[in-house]
Amino acid sequence: MTTFLLRRLAGIALTLLVICAVTFTIFYLLPNDPAQAFCGKDCTPDHVAQVRQQMGLDQPLIVQFGNYVWAIFAGRTMGSGSYAVHCGFPCFGYSFQTGMPVWSMITDRLPISVSLAIGSAVLWLAMGLLTGVVSALRKNGWVDRVLMIGTIGAAAMPVYFTAMLLLYFCCSQLGLIPYPRYVDFTSDPVGWAQNMLLPWITLALATAAMYARMTRSSVLETLSEPFVRTARAKGLRERRVVSKHGLRPALTPVVTMLGMDLGGLLAGAVITEQLYGLPGVGKLFADALHKSDQPVIMGVTLVASFFIVSSNLVVDVLYAWIDPRARLS
Repeated sequence: MTTFLLRRLAGIALTLLVICAVTFTIFYLLPNDPAQAFCGKDCTPDHVAQVRQQMGLDQPLIVQFGNYVWAIFAGRTMGSGSYAVHCGFPCFGYSFQTGMPVWSMITDRLPISVSLAIGSAVLWLAMGLLTGVVSALRKNGWVDRVLMIGTIGAAAMPVYFTAMLLLYFCCSQLGLIPYPRYVDFTSDPVGWAQNMLLPWITLALATAAMYARMTRSSVLETLSEPFVRTARAKGLRERRVVSKHGLRPALTPVVTMLGMDLGGLLAGAVITEQLYGLPGVGKLFADALHKSDQPVIMGVTLVASFFIVSSNLVVDVLYAWIDPRARLS
């Protein structure tokens, strides 16, 4: 297991390094001048040159990349003399628009994206697994057909359309809950949950449909295995056969999907956060793209990549623990 884990960690480090190199190269080879963007339109050429020197943009590209990677792990002092600015660990640079450290901007928004991801994941797992198991146990019946048609419809609706429907009926027409606005959990836990409910449901509806269909297929395949027929022949109750012998092996592909989906959502759900006005990482990324704020875009990209590859590592470790044969791959 130790060798397997070390191989996976080395692969993660290499993947993140490649993503960092590609992202850095793309943004620093664009026609836009980062020094000009940081300084502003009214800066004189001498001031722009001074900013370039302070940001280290007058050095070769490979040196700039090395300094950027080093700063992530050890911090960095940018500029010299009275213009020196220290960027502490982990240093992703400073925003061109606000002048704030990129890392602090991300960490301020991260709890919102994490709460959105975890809340919606709980919902879509509960809905997806329950729907998939019930549909599999009622195979080819009217319950199965209704549930599968419903999942196809839910999966076919774009996230923004689902959000608009929920806002229209739940807030505008029926008045069940007020229009969502983010409330800090520490100040009002009940208000926080109430305002996060619609975003959770929006993400859960689209994702639960895929989990339901996958769970149905996996359960049907597992229930047709010889060991399940043997368990039934021993006289075990159907509930025990389904829960212990049928459902648990069928959850393996669900674990894979959960790791990838949750890792992506931890990096921010751009559309959902924009629609509901949630100041999460996804909205930060969208705003940075609109304003061409390169340090923020690069920082969010690297953090998002870290969440995705880390979630895949967790899935690999779970596989290796469940099935020792996975350690050889």
